[in-house]
Amino acid sequence: MLSKNKIKYIHSLELKKNRKEEQVFIAEGHKLVEDLMGHFPCKLLVATSVWLSQHPGVEADEIIEVTQDELSKASLQKTPQSVLAIFKQPQYTYSPNDISNGLCIALDDVQDPGNLGTIIRLADWFGIEHIFCSQGTADVYNPKTIQATMGAIARVKVHYCDLVTLINSLKDIPVYGTFLDGDNIYGKSLSANGLIVMGNEGKGVSPEVGGLINERLYIPNYPMERTTSESLNVAIATAVVCAEFRRRLI
Repeated sequence: MLSKNKIKYIHSLELKKNRKEEQVFIAEGHKLVEDLMGHFPCKLLVATSVWLSQHPGVEADEIIEVTQDELSKASLQKTPQSVLAIFKQPQYTYSPNDISNGLCIALDDVQDPGNLGTIIRLADWFGIEHIFCSQGTADVYNPKTIQATMGAIARVKVHYCDLVTLINSLKDIPVYGTFLDGDNIYGKSLSANGLIVMGNEGKGVSPEVGGLINERLYIPNYPMERTTSESLNVAIATAVVCAEFRRRLI
């Protein structure tokens, strides 16, 4: 039986301050929960009898069997599936070697949780294991972010830090960013390692961070003389940039 207090607790985790205090996050839906099981310790698993019968031996600190109606009361989704889980947040560390040995992404105040989750999913697709976020970037453990990662959060490490301090520590490592006055990415020499900085949805890369970027890129529209949209969505721009970096390695 799912108590009212347990439902209240689950709903309280919509707020960042409560997630931070409890050091947990919520995931919903059979595919997402199944993808995260084994990667993060599970504190609470709320599932229907059908789901539990299909996953014998599943491990969690607490398992509650519920009806679909009970699950609907606990769920944060409009159309809840058969399972909801609360996982413990991981604690990651990083060093400049993570950037010097591969390609990484930095996000400068990306606000939308869906954009953040999509970028994490993109990073996973393109084999990028580390994302560095400014303190003003959306919370990676926002339920909307977690859902948008489609399980990629299990394989991509997300760090929050001061981007100016991070970039200053990189010395000779290339730091890329996208700007309207940058060099055409398709004619630019790109390295197999370094940091790709993507900016805020409305303001782009901040002046403080932008002043430290030594490789300025531009994604051209087509045809270039045609009047078009002012800019690309940050997640779409990230996909274009990452795809071009990886294309060079094929």
